[in-house]
Amino acid sequence: QVHLVESGGGLVHTGGSLRLSCAASTSIYRLSSMGWYRQAPGKERESVARVTGSGDSNYADSVQGRFTISRDHSTNTVYLEMNSLKPEDTAVYYCNLAGYESLYTFRRKRPLDVWGQGTLVTVSS
Repeated sequence: QVHLVESGGGLVHTGGSLRLSCAASTSIYRLSSMGWYRQAPGKERESVARVTGSGDSNYADSVQGRFTISRDHSTNTVYLEMNSLKPEDTAVYYCNLAGYESLYTFRRKRPLDVWGQGTLVTVSS
Protein backbone atom coordinates (compact mmCIF):
# COMPACT_ATOMS: atom_id res chain seq x y z
CA GLN A 1 0.00 0.00 0.00
CA VAL A 2 1.28 3.44 -0.92
CA HIS A 3 1.45 6.16 1.71
CA LEU A 4 2.32 9.81 1.29
CA VAL A 5 4.18 11.81 3.93
CA GLU A 6 4.12 15.59 3.65
CA SER A 7 6.33 18.13 5.35
CA GLY A 8 7.38 21.74 5.11
CA GLY A 9 4.33 23.71 6.13
CA GLY A 10 4.49 26.55 8.62
CA LEU A 11 4.00 30.22 9.31
CA VAL A 12 5.50 32.84 7.03
CA HIS A 13 5.03 36.54 6.40
CA THR A 14 3.62 37.96 3.19
CA GLY A 15 6.24 37.79 0.47
CA GLY A 16 8.04 34.90 2.11
CA SER A 17 8.80 31.43 0.82
CA LEU A 18 8.19 27.85 1.83
CA ARG A 19 9.02 24.49 0.34
CA LEU A 20 6.67 21.57 0.74
CA SER A 21 7.75 17.95 0.31
CA CYS A 22 5.71 14.85 -0.31
CA ALA A 23 7.37 11.47 -0.22
CA ALA A 24 5.67 8.32 -1.47
CA SER A 25 6.48 5.20 0.54
CA THR A 26 7.22 3.20 -2.57
CA SER A 27 7.44 3.52 -6.31
CA ILE A 28 4.51 2.37 -8.41
CA TYR A 29 4.12 0.73 -11.79
CA ARG A 30 2.56 3.67 -13.65
CA LEU A 31 2.36 7.21 -12.33
CA SER A 32 -0.36 9.37 -13.79
CA SER A 33 0.40 12.42 -11.70
CA MET A 34 1.55 13.75 -8.38
CA GLY A 35 0.36 17.08 -7.21
CA TRP A 36 -0.70 19.49 -4.55
CA TYR A 37 -4.15 20.63 -3.58
CA ARG A 38 -5.20 23.06 -0.90
CA GLN A 39 -8.23 23.78 1.19
CA ALA A 40 -8.75 27.07 2.94
CA PRO A 41 -11.26 27.43 5.80
CA GLY A 42 -14.80 27.46 4.47
CA LYS A 43 -13.71 26.71 0.93
CA GLU A 44 -13.58 23.65 -1.27
CA ARG A 45 -10.37 21.83 -2.01
CA GLU A 46 -8.67 23.15 -5.13
CA SER A 47 -5.84 22.02 -7.32
CA VAL A 48 -2.64 24.02 -6.95
CA ALA A 49 -0.07 22.28 -9.10
CA ARG A 50 0.66 18.85 -10.48
CA VAL A 51 3.24 17.04 -12.51
CA THR A 52 2.36 14.15 -14.78
CA GLY A 53 4.24 10.90 -15.20
CA SER A 54 5.71 12.26 -18.42
CA GLY A 55 6.99 15.35 -16.63
CA ASP A 56 4.47 17.94 -17.73
CA SER A 57 3.38 20.36 -15.05
CA ASN A 58 0.43 22.65 -14.70
CA TYR A 59 -0.61 25.27 -12.19
CA ALA A 60 -3.64 27.09 -10.94
CA ASP A 61 -3.84 30.61 -12.32
CA SER A 62 -3.59 32.00 -8.79
CA VAL A 63 -0.11 30.53 -8.24
CA GLN A 64 1.33 30.65 -11.76
CA GLY A 65 4.72 32.31 -11.69
CA ARG A 66 5.05 32.06 -7.90
CA PHE A 67 4.96 28.31 -7.25
CA THR A 68 7.10 25.60 -8.83
CA ILE A 69 6.45 21.88 -8.66
CA SER A 70 9.21 19.36 -9.19
CA ARG A 71 9.67 15.63 -8.79
CA ASP A 72 12.62 13.49 -7.77
CA HIS A 73 12.21 10.10 -9.41
CA SER A 74 14.90 8.45 -7.32
CA THR A 75 13.17 9.19 -4.01
CA ASN A 76 9.53 9.21 -5.19
CA THR A 77 9.24 12.73 -3.82
CA VAL A 78 7.43 15.77 -5.16
CA TYR A 79 8.23 19.29 -4.04
CA LEU A 80 6.31 22.54 -4.14
CA GLU A 81 8.45 25.65 -3.98
CA MET A 82 6.24 28.56 -2.96
CA ASN A 83 7.51 32.11 -3.36
CA SER A 84 5.94 35.54 -2.95
CA LEU A 85 3.37 34.06 -0.61
CA LYS A 86 0.16 35.94 0.02
CA PRO A 87 -2.37 35.68 2.86
CA GLU A 88 -4.81 34.09 0.41
CA ASP A 89 -2.38 31.17 0.06
CA THR A 90 -3.19 30.22 3.65
CA ALA A 91 -4.64 26.71 3.62
CA VAL A 92 -4.02 23.09 4.40
CA TYR A 93 -2.00 21.69 1.53
CA TYR A 94 -2.56 18.08 0.51
CA CYS A 95 -0.39 15.90 -1.66
CA ASN A 96 -2.04 13.53 -4.13
CA LEU A 97 -0.73 10.60 -6.12
CA ALA A 98 -2.66 9.04 -9.00
CA GLY A 99 -1.64 6.04 -11.06
CA TYR A 100 -1.43 2.26 -10.96
CA GLU A 101 0.38 0.36 -8.25
CA SER A 102 1.25 -2.67 -10.34
CA LEU A 103 0.87 -4.24 -13.78
CA TYR A 104 -1.91 -6.36 -12.25
CA THR A 105 -3.98 -3.32 -11.25
CA PHE A 106 -3.14 -1.51 -14.48
CA ARG A 107 -4.52 -4.33 -16.61
CA ARG A 108 -7.65 -4.44 -14.46
CA LYS A 109 -8.11 -0.66 -14.58
CA ARG A 110 -7.91 -0.29 -10.81
CA PRO A 111 -6.22 3.07 -10.32
CA LEU A 112 -4.64 4.47 -7.19
CA ASP A 113 -5.78 7.75 -5.74
CA VAL A 114 -3.77 8.44 -2.58
CA TRP A 115 -3.84 11.51 -0.35
CA GLY A 116 -1.43 12.76 2.25
CA GLN A 117 -2.47 13.90 5.70
CA GLY A 118 -2.11 17.59 4.88
CA THR A 119 0.26 20.29 6.05
CA LEU A 120 -0.80 23.74 7.17
CA VAL A 121 0.57 26.84 5.48
CA THR A 122 -0.21 30.15 7.14
CA VAL A 123 0.75 33.44 5.54
CA SER A 124 0.44 36.45 7.81
CA SER A 125 -0.18 39.94 6.48
